[in-house]
Amino acid sequence: MRNILKQSAPLRRAYYKMRLATASGQSDEADIIERLSTEAPKTFIEFGFHPVEFNCINLARSAEWRGLLIDGSERQASDARALFPGRIAVHHRFLTLDNLDIVRNAFSEIGVLSIDVDGNDYWFLKELLPTRPRVICVEYNSTFGLESVTIPYDPSFDRNKAHSRGWYHGASLAALAKLCAAAGYGLSAVSSNGINAFFSESGKLDPAQAWRPNSERERLSGGISHEKQRESIKGLPMLPI
Repeated sequence: MRNILKQSAPLRRAYYKMRLATASGQSDEADIIERLSTEAPKTFIEFGFHPVEFNCINLARSAEWRGLLIDGSERQASDARALFPGRIAVHHRFLTLDNLDIVRNAFSEIGVLSIDVDGNDYWFLKELLPTRPRVICVEYNSTFGLESVTIPYDPSFDRNKAHSRGWYHGASLAALAKLCAAAGYGLSAVSSNGINAFFSESGKLDPAQAWRPNSERERLSGGISHEKQRESIKGLPMLPI
């Protein structure tokens, strides 16, 4: 079935349309964003997405919201264009620090900014904090544990090439929280699956207490602990924050 959907755009999009009404994020991300953004401008930007599984999907389904979706996959971008109305712009683009103007110039005010690129997440967030989104959702790498670290910036980064299991990418929750705190944001929530963190100006959570392990990674790895995951990426370059 998966191969058929990969090869046939009409069948894949018909399947996605059936799923769209009830689709969500990876766990409770969409609900957290909806709760945190009640007073925010009705605009969102998300990069790194699946057509029917992304963090801002509840907002995309609401006629009150305008959005921008960006992804490095041309197929996923094309599928999203077929699914969503014109108030949701969709761009196929592999983002680097040199082409972030598409994000900066999208809206005069950003209600929600969601970053999930499995790579340069820290560096993109650092560059985009001056846009002052009301709510920030960003993936953290729980394999880094409670350390305050990020990978060095690499414009062509591919986590599947960087590590055989894809565990080396992004930044720790502590590093992202430190970056956001310097800009006046606090930690408001962490998704139940231990993948995404949410920041706002009213956030008050302690990152060390709110940290959760990536339960999906543990499941897919056959139960390999985060301590052993961390050991497997020992020696790869990491920058202390």
